[in-house]
Parts: sequence; structure tokens; C-alpha cells
Amino acid sequence: MTNSTINKSEVEKFTNLANEWWKYDGKFKTLHKFNPVRLDFIIKQIKKNFKISDSKEHPLTSLKILDIGCGGGLMCEPLARLGAEVTGIDAVEKNIKSAQIHAEKNNLKIKYMLNAVEELSIKNKYDVILNLEVIEHVDNQKVFISKSCDLVNDGGLMFIATINKTIFSIIFAKYLAEYVLGFLPKGTHDWKKFLTPEDIYAMLIKNNFQVLESIGISYKVLSDQWVKSKNMEANYIVSAKKN
Repeated sequence: MTNSTINKSEVEKFTNLANEWWKYDGKFKTLHKFNPVRLDFIIKQIKKNFKISDSKEHPLTSLKILDIGCGGGLMCEPLARLGAEVTGIDAVEKNIKSAQIHAEKNNLKIKYMLNAVEELSIKNKYDVILNLEVIEHVDNQKVFISKSCDLVNDGGLMFIATINKTIFSIIFAKYLAEYVLGFLPKGTHDWKKFLTPEDIYAMLIKNNFQVLESIGISYKVLSDQWVKSKNMEANYIVSAKKN
């Protein structure tokens, strides 16, 4: 049995979408609307954990952040602008090229690498690791989390965002989002790979992490907005700290 987390069909799928990352009305338009909500949650958690003042112009200076499954760099760029030393990895070569080109155009210093998480050396650790909407696209999910956890410094943070495994999520996050509302390209998700928050908590605790906070991210139809929510029936994000 292989411990590779790379799913070849997922790599092929996202290779075909790689030119869409920075098109605000393109295939990933929902991610662009979604991004500010999860970014706000992540930044507040980082500031709280590392006791960073809100008055700082570049509050994330001196922090090393790894974005696993970075895609076109939608999370890497705002974090780099806040002063963090950001590395993004992805298993899709075209994603990495798209991210590099966009970062260069915006004069941002971000290190992008074509790697799966299990290919990274644990000698190089990070203060913060992001696993955002990635775990539902990989093989060997427990290996994926374990290898990710190995790369976090003691006292550092892990953020995992994914989709809950509920009846609501298969209706909204899969069929409505992909086939009716057009939020995502058809075939983006496989409901069998969705995970409950309890699944995530168990994997984090097994790898010596303390779960800090979990929130849902919900879509408001009338205002066409994504907002933080207590409802975790579909999209949710978890923060955890390494002991």
C-alpha cells in the first residue's frame, strides 16, 4: 500500500482549471467571495496565539506559513502582504506556475514548490500551516494530516477547512453548488471524501494537537455573501495548536 496522498484524477481535474485561479468571474469566483471570511478567521487566530498587536502594519512579520494545496495562491498572497514568510506547495504543476506568475506581477516574495506534503523534510518546520479545502481531494487522508502535523513547530497552528459529511452537504455543497447554482465546476467534489468535524478533531488530537475553535461558513442567498456561522452542516474551518 502506498502512502502517497496524491490523487491522479484530482491532479488532472485541477490541471485543466489552472488558468482560472485569478479570474474573479471564472470557475473559482466562489472562492474569491469565500476567501475573506476564512482569511479573517485565520488572521484573528494567529494574532491571538502569537500575541500580536492589532496596531502593527505588517503583523505577520517573522512568522513562517505553509499553504498546502495552495492552488493559484489565493491565500498565500494576502498573508505575504501582511509580512509573513509564505511557502505554497501544490501537486499540480500548472497551479504552481499560475501562482508564481501572479505573485511576480504583484511584486510579492512567495516561495512556491511542486510537492506533496509527504515529500517535505520535517527538518523545516512552520509556525502556521493551512490545509484549506484540500483534504477532500487527497488520498490517504490520515497520512496527509499526520505529515502536515509533523511540519508544525511546537506551539504553532494548523487550520483545516473542508466540507462536513451530512445530508445537507451532499445536497448543497455537491449537487446545488456544482450542478444548479454553478458555484463550482461540475465534479469538483466527491461526497465520500467529506469528513465530519469529529473526524478532523480525532486526527488532530492523535497528532498531539489541541483543537481551539471551529466555525461554519454559510452562504446567504439574498445578499450573495459568505459569512461566519454556527452552522457547520456544510463548509467549516478548524483551528488547532500543537502541544
